[in-house]
This record gives sequence, C-alpha cells and structure tokens, in this order.
Amino acid sequence: MGKKSKAKSQAVEPQGKMKNSEYEEHLRKLSVELVKLQEWVVHKGLKVCIVFEGRDGAGKGGTIKALTERVSPRVFRVVALPTPTEREKSQLYAQRYIKHLPSAGEVVIFDRSWYNRAGVERVMGFCTEEQADKFLAVTPMFERMLTESGIIVLKFWLEVSPEEQERRLRDRITDGRKIWKLSPMDVKSFTKWDEYTRARDLMFAATDSPWAPWIVAPSEDKKRVRLNVIKHILKHVPYKEIPREEVKLPKRGRIGKYKSPDYPFHYIDEVF
Repeated sequence: MGKKSKAKSQAVEPQGKMKNSEYEEHLRKLSVELVKLQEWVVHKGLKVCIVFEGRDGAGKGGTIKALTERVSPRVFRVVALPTPTEREKSQLYAQRYIKHLPSAGEVVIFDRSWYNRAGVERVMGFCTEEQADKFLAVTPMFERMLTESGIIVLKFWLEVSPEEQERRLRDRITDGRKIWKLSPMDVKSFTKWDEYTRARDLMFAATDSPWAPWIVAPSEDKKRVRLNVIKHILKHVPYKEIPREEVKLPKRGRIGKYKSPDYPFHYIDEVF
C-alpha cells in the first residue's frame, strides 16, 4: 500500500470529536448528493460494489446506516450474510457472495464480505493458513474480473484503536439497545488484537491493487468516519445531477363528499 493509506496499529484522531449539529449539517448536504448519485446510477445502469471491513466495534454498521438512510433500499442494497450453511461450506468459497453482486442500476454494500477468510476465519481457525494464503493469492484476480466486467469496486477498512474498541464493546454489554451487536465471536476475538493486526497486514499486502485499492478510514470519531466515507464514495463514483422538471402538486379534489362507514377501527394506544 502507499504510505498515505497504510493503516497504523492505532488510529490517530488529531481533531476533537465533532459536534452533533455540525455532523447533521454535513450529513444533510452529503445525503442530497447521494440521492443525485442514486439517480445517476439508475439512469446510466452503473454497477457499484462497496466492501466494508474492520475490527469488531470499528463502526461499520453505523457508517452503512448513515450512507443508506436517505436513499432507496431498492438501489442501495445491503448484504450482511450469516454463518455459511453446510451446503455453502461445500461450494466454491466466493460462490455465496457472487450471487449478491450488483446488476445494472444497483449499489451493493457488503457488511463484511469475502474477506472473512482473510480475517475472522484465519484468526479464529475456521480455515487453515494454506486456505487463507490461497484466498489472498486469487482475490486480486477475482476483483480484476469484477472491475473489467464494469463493476466499480470500493473497499473500506475502518481502523480503530484498542482503547476505543474496548470502550465500544463494553458499551454493548451495558446498553440494552446494543447488546444484540455483541456476539460470542466478538468476545472470543477480543483477546486476539495482534493476530488480527497480522491478518490485516497480510490482507493489505496481497490484495491492495490499482483496480481495487484498500481505503483506510480512521474511526475513533464515528461521525467523522461516516462523513469521510460518504465523501470518498461521492468522489470516486462518477455522477452528474439529472435535471428535474419543477414539481407542483395538483389541486385537490373535493374533500368530505365521501363519508366513511361507522366502523369500529382499532386505534393504537396513545401513551406519549
């Protein structure tokens, strides 16, 4: 990888935490641009594949949510695959991912991807070192095949410090809204910081290619990383604003001419 994009063992965040008001204003403007990009993707039949990887607690889910909350789920499609079934384990490794790749007019976002083999599977012993090395050897060719077929491939690695990761994982234990985010695998992985660092570095060295480079996004501040990732996507997926005709609501028809029958509707309890 180039010097500018090389990940450090600890994410550096020279700026202070961003204020909510500043974040919301930036996100609103970027969301408007994402809608323009969405319309251009559909209009031109573009195919975009976005991969999100990173350690547990690095902020992938929140970044994906910020990216997709104002666009159509029929265009921006999120893929978060569960543990492979026995049938899938017997298939070609990438087979379960290939069927989710974008068609014309789609942006597919992988919340973890085929790079599971280079990360959690390697570290936690779900594959052998030989299998992981073979995966890394063929993946650049696989991704070149994707780009040569017209798919725009963007790969993000969200980098977080061990201190911030621990804070976030502990927060998942104590906050009832987040407990579902903490899986038994997250707990087991917590003791293997160096092993994941080694796996990350091997992955970068083997799969950081000119056609599908790794983009490292420091995520100590969740707000900043979300904005930076969206900004990068807008910069690297070419799009133009499609002119729209001015929309005016037509005059309403008469209201009150139709009378509803006396039906015992079941209303929601109003407690707030």
